Amino acid sequence: MTAERLVKLPPLESGDRLTRDEFEQRYAAMPHLKKAELIEGTVYVSSPLRTERHGEPHGFIMTLLGVYSAATPGVGFYDNPTVRLDADNEPQPDAVLRFKTGGQSYISEDDYIEGAPELIVEIAASSASYDLHDKLRVYRRNGVQEYMVWRTYSQQIDYFQLANGEFVITSPNSTGIIKSPTFPGLWISLPALLAGNLSEALQIVQQGLTSPEHQRFVAALTRSSS
Repeated sequence: MTAERLVKLPPLESGDRLTRDEFEQRYAAMPHLKKAELIEGTVYVSSPLRTERHGEPHGFIMTLLGVYSAATPGVGFYDNPTVRLDADNEPQPDAVLRFKTGGQSYISEDDYIEGAPELIVEIAASSASYDLHDKLRVYRRNGVQEYMVWRTYSQQIDYFQLANGEFVITSPNSTGIIKSPTFPGLWISLPALLAGNLSEALQIVQQGLTSPEHQRFVAALTRSSS
């Protein structure tokens, strides 16, 4: 009787060139690995994340999106989800906001996001990061409607909106607030986030949730789901 030989998959390493199927197989074989992405057919494996440069900003964003989602039926938010965009791209964004029904994406049978979510947020070290280069082009090409990048070393936040197939920088209003066009009532205070003032950022989100545009949006979502 011949013993069956088990084929051991090589580990994921940054710079590997893989198909999406190969990427998923190797990722599944490394349960200890917390984050890896396939961008334009190239693997990127994340280093351990620093607390103040990534962990705290990430927590702030998740808090704001969570509060908004809780008050907006039919809108879901996700922490580090794997997103299958196309044959060469399977990113794992820091945060995602999407329409649960009637939007651009859906949840697959094996529990991944398929298609482009409406809003993606990434926490990046600097403008040299692939978040503002390769991933930006991938998100634009696949139709992500809004894309926010928080550059923690320079303490800058870039907010892009898709218009005529191109990402256009969205400027905040006179008080530094970005008002999402895709998710009415989602108000993001850039000064509060950059100052590390979560309390103030939450107050601005709450103001957005009581705005007439958010009330009309909720009414429209409720009608469409009934």
